[in-house]
Amino acid sequence: MRSLSFSTKRGAEIESVFDELAALRIGVFRDFPYLYEGTIAYEKEYLKTYTQSEHSFLFAVYDGPRMVGATTCIPLRDETVDIRTPFERSDFEIDTIFYFGESILLPEFRGHGFGHRFFDEREAHARRFGTYKTACFCSVEREEDHPAKPLDYRPNDAFWTRRGYAKMPSMRSTMSWPDQGETVSTPKPMVYWLRAL
Repeated sequence: MRSLSFSTKRGAEIESVFDELAALRIGVFRDFPYLYEGTIAYEKEYLKTYTQSEHSFLFAVYDGPRMVGATTCIPLRDETVDIRTPFERSDFEIDTIFYFGESILLPEFRGHGFGHRFFDEREAHARRFGTYKTACFCSVEREEDHPAKPLDYRPNDAFWTRRGYAKMPSMRSTMSWPDQGETVSTPKPMVYWLRAL
């Protein structure tokens, strides 16, 4: 591995890396299972959510001046309606839950423990407040026989389970984005994973 550096930002500070974070998200999420046909303008609008939360957090990996990996988290209370809704319809206390956003890393930097580092950083950030009891994230669900699914595709389920997260099939939401080659957003089913902090 070449020499890498790391950066953390909180709240409004995250806006200073919007362009590079947006570009990284678009590049990584093009792959299955997200197949995301994104734009910088849409990404920057979405990322505003993080600048409006006092407790949001970004941990980024750099190869020289280039951001090659990043992960984010934010109190669930400060997330968008789409993400909050399954919890607001249940018995969960919204103010005790931290939502983990993306963990994205360029392919050539994978296999060196950054997946664990991303979870370690976010869990430590959420715990430092002393008021959050649960961490959660959601992942897209695609059909087993989806035509764009690579033959060697391996889902992250086993990794997430080893990290102590449990898949909650009853906790679902829907998010919309255009798939590769499309210009219109279509709804995608999302399922949640939870663990105690």
